Amino acid sequence: MKLEIGGMSCNHCKMRVERALKSVEGVEDAVVDIDEGIAEIFTTKNIEENRLREIIEDAGYSFKGIRE
Repeated sequence: MKLEIGGMSCNHCKMRVERALKSVEGVEDAVVDIDEGIAEIFTTKNIEENRLREIIEDAGYSFKGIRE
């Protein structure tokens, strides 16, 4: 699943978002592409969009949606 995220500009941002997403139960891995503003997550179960929004916003970034 790919998430569109705003406000990331450096490797610190990348690491912070990846760490936040990996803390969610069911997220096996998260890979952020700063240039594209995308985080790809690999999950073992369905995670609600509102939960993902909360995690991203709590980390200090804007959640723009899920890219199919």
